[in-house]
Amino acid sequence: MSCNANSHIKCTVTQCKNHSKDTDCCSLNSITVGTHEANPTMYECTDCMSFELK
Repeated sequence: MSCNANSHIKCTVTQCKNHSKDTDCCSLNSITVGTHEANPTMYECTDCMSFELK
């Protein structure tokens, strides 16, 4: 895992091991976004599938 912030991917989930320690950004080059709903209608219905617990 890289600790470099990717300024193109904003993230405030500090519990994720991919979170940049210095800024509210992800350290990955890209992420996968998914859903837990059959018919998502709001952003709360989406999930970062790249999340990994620290």
